[in-house]
Amino acid sequence: MSEPIRVAVVGASGRMGATVCAAVEHAEDMTLTARLDVGDDLGAVRDADVAVDFTVPSATEANVHALLDAGVHVVVGTTGWTEESLGRVREHLTRAPGSGVVIAPNFALSAVLAMTFARQAARYFESAEVVELHHPRKVDAPSGTAVHTAQGIAAARREAGLGPAPDATESQLDGARGAVVDGVHVHAVRLQGLVAHEEILLGNPGESLTLRTDSYDRGSFMPGVLLAVREVRQRPGLTVGLEHLLDLG
Repeated sequence: MSEPIRVAVVGASGRMGATVCAAVEHAEDMTLTARLDVGDDLGAVRDADVAVDFTVPSATEANVHALLDAGVHVVVGTTGWTEESLGRVREHLTRAPGSGVVIAPNFALSAVLAMTFARQAARYFESAEVVELHHPRKVDAPSGTAVHTAQGIAAARREAGLGPAPDATESQLDGARGAVVDGVHVHAVRLQGLVAHEEILLGNPGESLTLRTDSYDRGSFMPGVLLAVREVRQRPGLTVGLEHLLDLG
């Protein structure tokens, strides 16, 4: 039997971090070596093979750089990444050959599949919008999942040669049409009682397609997190999106 994967969790006292710790402890092929939080020395991860970051957007990029300097692979569930911050991680990885970083806007398999299906469908529809719904304690809006979804839809529309979606709006209250991500409107709802939900709306004259994913409990993210922990060591460089770790054709 091979040695268990040694895992450190950064942000271990948070809601997601605590759930990750429990999932790692129950995984037969993993062992939890460190629980770290704000102010802790990230050098403590040196005994780990993989570090999992579930912190906050303002801290996560610096954490990734420090974790790479500590010589561990990194799995990131914290959102708020930009092309500029991803570029800095890619550049750092050129100085850390063999190291891998997986950044996933969402680890729920239903969400990953919905994003994949949306990109496949987007080329066939004139209109597309995204609605994400989360608990009111979420600190960023729109969610990283919604941004990733919209970017995938926009890329598919460009590849298909589609122009802007029809929209005759001439006047509006600020924010009434949501944020715009690569030309795709994204709407954020924050409501007590929710966990993490997304609707992808696609429309043509006389028809529509709605894709919806619902996570009712943080345990729904754990199969994806554990998959990323198992795969990241075999994937040097930066991987953005859990879909790249799945056999989706």
